[in-house]
Parts: sequence; C-alpha cells; structure tokens
Amino acid sequence: MTQGTERATAHPRSAYRHFLPIQTRWHDNDAYGHVNNVVYYAWFDTVVNEYLIARGVLDIERGPIVGLVVETRCNYFSELAFPMPVHAGLRVGHLGTSSVRYEIGIFAADAAHASAQGHFVHVYVDRAKRRPVALSAPLRAALEAIRS
Repeated sequence: MTQGTERATAHPRSAYRHFLPIQTRWHDNDAYGHVNNVVYYAWFDTVVNEYLIARGVLDIERGPIVGLVVETRCNYFSELAFPMPVHAGLRVGHLGTSSVRYEIGIFAADAAHASAQGHFVHVYVDRAKRRPVALSAPLRAALEAIRS
C-alpha cells in the first residue's frame, strides 16, 4: 500500500498467500446497494482468524495469548454487492517480536485485482495481564508461511 498523497493501487491475486471464499449476505448491502464499509473489516477479521485457527495457533476461548488490533486501514477500488461471492486474500506484511501486520485483499469471485485491500496490526498480549508477549514459535512459523 502506498502512504501519503499517492493513491493506492489494487493488488493482484498473486500478491496474497492464503485465500478464503466468503459468501456475501443480504444484510451486507447498505442503502446505496453495495457492501457497506464495515463489512470489509469483518472479512479482514474472518480471514485472519480462520487462518490462525486452522493452523492450530489460536485458541479463542482458552489461549493464554490474544491479538489486539491497534491499527486498521482499508482502500476501496470497486463495488461489491450481494449475492456476489468474494475471496479474501491474506499475507503478512511485517512480523515483529510481539506484533504482526496482516494485509488483506478482497476480490470479487475470480477477479484479477482486489476490489478493496487493507491491513490491520495485531499486538499479541498475555490474555490476563494485557501486556505484550513474544510470538510463540508455532505462531511465528504459521505467520512466516504467508509472509510477503
């Protein structure tokens, strides 16, 4: 993604390492007839957490470490609307000691370029103390597998 005054450009599918198909729902559309902006952030959360749970590195109920979102952004390039199926592409843009920047592209069905793309940053913390902790070896390995 570009920062500052430059306009962001849509990434191709090849820029992402993992994909999750998502079916749009009737209530995803807003009064203007397209998917509302808040839905994209739910899709971001869905693709990240699906990836982590499927790899066995996130226990949402009892895990001692949780990821807290500290930054988000989304750029929109083309409209999506129910009943279109979409694909959420995922990659890791930055991997720190206790943080990770997830980068997500949302694609219409089999479109070559993202209709929207964005990121969010998780800081991993101790569930009880809410203090940053180093990423575990299994979590780091799962994240390295989709690092760009």
